[in-house]
Amino acid sequence: MAKTKIVVIQMKELIYTAIFAGLGILLIVLLIIMFLPDKSNKEKTGSTKQIYTPGVYTSQIKLGDTTLNLEVAVDADQVKSVALVNLEESVTTMYPLVKPSLESIEKELIAGTKLEDVPLSDKSKYTESLLIEGIRTALNKAVTNPV
Repeated sequence: MAKTKIVVIQMKELIYTAIFAGLGILLIVLLIIMFLPDKSNKEKTGSTKQIYTPGVYTSQIKLGDTTLNLEVAVDADQVKSVALVNLEESVTTMYPLVKPSLESIEKELIAGTKLEDVPLSDKSKYTESLLIEGIRTALNKAVTNPV
């Protein structure tokens, strides 16, 4: 028959082993927590995603024999204002729908509507589509990552 061996483990050794095992597990958990990406950071960076380079961008619109200068001011993620620069009185007389159409488009863009989703009124559909193309040209200059 085999001889029975008795192993004596002192309480001090058990305590040290338990403490070191606990510290090892704690260290592994902390390393995992530190190096996993944080979900809240993804949400924060997604909401403040920079779409445009902030600034004022211009484009020209050909309307009859006149050229209109369109100015679009943008922030990092939205349009701040849209305006016609140096709009002559003769142009507003010849094309009375230009100014009100631009104001309605500007209100929609400032409210956060995408350029493609801006509703066109039946009275000034052609004028508004012409202005939207000019705004699109200016915004293409402002886009940070062109597609």
